[in-house]
Amino acid sequence: MQYGRIMGIDYGRVRIGVALTDLLKTIASPYEVYKSVSRKADVEYFKKLIKEKEVELVVIGLPLNMDGTEGERVEKTRIFGEELKKEANIPVVYQDERLTSVEAENYLLSGNLRRDKRKGLIDKVSASIILEDYLNTKNCK
Repeated sequence: MQYGRIMGIDYGRVRIGVALTDLLKTIASPYEVYKSVSRKADVEYFKKLIKEKEVELVVIGLPLNMDGTEGERVEKTRIFGEELKKEANIPVVYQDERLTSVEAENYLLSGNLRRDKRKGLIDKVSASIILEDYLNTKNCK
């Protein structure tokens, strides 16, 4: 068995949610919310984080429209993913992220967190859900 983490990313214009698995790839956990600077700076930041956290695969949430079509956000997400793939020399896959923000919001609401607290957590919880969905569909567990 190969040991290394999988990173989940909820890519947003302002905030980027990050989740990581453990080294055995069995548990997806929220990690952080990174505030976007520029695409170049963002890719550089993630390149370093990938090396530091021993990441072997990146899963990026694809913000498809509810009817499954691709819009402007999907294009920007794919551009980021392809740059990260090239610069960090790592495989990047995409996972449908429709309704993950709603699921994350509901999860945080169940914890009775105030709105301002939820806003700071929702992106990394969404990244964790994206990563968990990937693990479940790929039978990594």
